[in-house]
Amino acid sequence: IPVSYVADGHHRSASAWRAGGERRAANPRHFGNEEYNWFLAVLFPADQLRILPYNRVVKDLNGRTPAELLDELRRVGKLSPADRPAPDAAGRFGVYLDRKWYRLDVDPQSIDRTDPIGSLDVSLLQDLILAPLLGVGDPRTDQRVDFVGGIRGTAELERRVDSGNAAIGIAMYPTTIEQLMAASDAGLVMPPKSTWFEPKLRSGLFVHTLDSPEPQ
Repeated sequence: IPVSYVADGHHRSASAWRAGGERRAANPRHFGNEEYNWFLAVLFPADQLRILPYNRVVKDLNGRTPAELLDELRRVGKLSPADRPAPDAAGRFGVYLDRKWYRLDVDPQSIDRTDPIGSLDVSLLQDLILAPLLGVGDPRTDQRVDFVGGIRGTAELERRVDSGNAAIGIAMYPTTIEQLMAASDAGLVMPPKSTWFEPKLRSGLFVHTLDSPEPQ
């Protein structure tokens, strides 16, 4: 295998690497085959992976009425009523607001296709809508935004908004495997909640003991 990419479990991988480094530094008899040098992983061929969208809901409209927000969105791109809530192309979003679906096509002039991160739909959403219009500065920490895994479908966005739990739902076009690899090859960091990978492994309990017998 010439190269592999971490598709899920980045924090676990980094934690395992750091723990191994601390163990190596503290072990004057480090040999190289100790258990702390390894961690559990599974490899999938890229053509057998599927990325689903990571949709968004926001709890309020940042002081705007639905009509005012729609006017603002028309400045971002072409806004039109939608029959299908899920977008079918990059640069296109499904917006659920006031019990209606809209399709938003971002102005192509706003997209720098040479930027592996800035051209991602999750970046366009954050830079053009969430931050400037809805006041979501850092999606990692802002309690007003929540993420809905694509496996739950657009019906979950409707349920959240119709119940009053959120004010707006936004359906995303999924990040592609090629986009993820391009970002990684460029040494860049993907925005939070960019991908929902399938298949996912079945839940289970695995115990990996880091202590191993002394080498003979």
